[in-house]
Amino acid sequence: MRGPHNIWRLIRTGATLERTGAMNVVLDAFDATPALRFVARALGRPFKYLGYAGDPTMPPATRALTALGPAYIKFGQVLSTRPDVVGDELAVQLRVLQDKLPPFSVDLAKAEVEKELGLPLEAMFSAFSEPVAAASIAQVHRARIAETGQEVAVKVLRPNIERAFRKDIDAFYLAARMVELFSPGSRRLRPMEVIEHFDGVVRGELDLRLESAAASEFAANTKADEGLKLPDIKWEYSARRVMTLEWADGVPMGDNAAIDAAGHDRVALGDRVLQLFLQHALRDGYFHADMHQGNLKVSPEGDIIAYDFGIMGHIDEYTRRVYAEILYGFIRRDYFRVAKVHFEAGYVPAHKDVDEFARALRAVGEPIFGMDATRISMARLLTYLFEVTERFGMETRTELILLQRTMVVVEGVARSLNPHINIWQVASPIVTDYIAKSLGPRAVLSDLSQTARVLARFGPRLPALVEAALMRQTEERPRTDRLRKRWLAGSMGLGAVLGGIVVLALSNLG
Repeated sequence: MRGPHNIWRLIRTGATLERTGAMNVVLDAFDATPALRFVARALGRPFKYLGYAGDPTMPPATRALTALGPAYIKFGQVLSTRPDVVGDELAVQLRVLQDKLPPFSVDLAKAEVEKELGLPLEAMFSAFSEPVAAASIAQVHRARIAETGQEVAVKVLRPNIERAFRKDIDAFYLAARMVELFSPGSRRLRPMEVIEHFDGVVRGELDLRLESAAASEFAANTKADEGLKLPDIKWEYSARRVMTLEWADGVPMGDNAAIDAAGHDRVALGDRVLQLFLQHALRDGYFHADMHQGNLKVSPEGDIIAYDFGIMGHIDEYTRRVYAEILYGFIRRDYFRVAKVHFEAGYVPAHKDVDEFARALRAVGEPIFGMDATRISMARLLTYLFEVTERFGMETRTELILLQRTMVVVEGVARSLNPHINIWQVASPIVTDYIAKSLGPRAVLSDLSQTARVLARFGPRLPALVEAALMRQTEERPRTDRLRKRWLAGSMGLGAVLGGIVVLALSNLG
């Protein structure tokens, strides 16, 4: 579906923003320059009536994004958690996108459940409610299992959502190609790879069997975490387009008045949501990557209830250590260390000046310390950080996109609970503990044991690998017997070194 015809989709995007009155709201929220305002209006106004009208009962920004489709709604969901970036007024408008979108009919939902699970609805559920929440990709119904009487939540994908999402994402691909073509300087941000990454992530949301599996894995990892509850998956009532899980009673995380009325400590909740995310990302390398207010509740006991596991993030051990070292360096205000980690990980080209990069990072980090969070303009910090990355030629790391995006969302949730939160102070104990465990003596022994296991597994193949390497060398460049002997001696020496590592690791384990 990709191609020039998607230009029409992009034109309609601008026209819809203009027609719904969202253009000015968005420009004001981002404090757009006069030049940008002129260009936006020049492109939007001539095509105004080609845009979607949307639901006139909704606020302008929400009206525009819901009219444009699911991918745009996802974007609005992220912005709704950042009042410090888009302003309180727009953030409140966009929060509707989290779980209060127009639902589809309960009859369609029932038919979908019967089709997917292969049984009459009455044989499975003794009660099945009208929609209790509706988001961009699916909606939720409260039901009661006929056999056990247990209250459950039944999640059902929207009709034809796969086609609707495909239409949106194809226009995004075209926009990314246009950015690469007309703005060569932006290629370091790898816009096509970014879109490909999110395309894959949201495709995973369109198969609820994968979400059920993700929820099960996440629950296994976090079963000992205090202050966190996850609903159980009901596998016998779940399929590709239907997912059933235990019903969880609680106060919506986005309703501060209800949280206060229930007697919960919002300061403690703000700290906990941020620390839980960091713990899952660093300790497990597997984290909930869609932690906006619409996917979180507070139980009567004060625990955080998380659900909607369609987007989960995974980072390997090496990346976790790099990420932790960067956070740790910022926490300790050791900007040279942060800069060195960036260079060692290959995030910054090697020919750049590490000292100069460290000074640039200091300009980003120093305003945070000793300052009330309400006085920090995250929008300005993000703008300056973008300028720093552009100046030093840093490329977008697609493997870190979900981690970075979720950090932004989680910080927004924490700040909505406690506007005075200092993210560095709250993050410090989690990051410090991880650094101690991942870079200390125990971590060295763990790394050696893993190396030993790999070598033990490949040990029987080492002679054949050495012989194959010698044969390739012989075929590519004939060598003298003397050079061959040196190569063989070197290989035997390498084998002795590897054997020594195995013995050392095994003795330490013993």
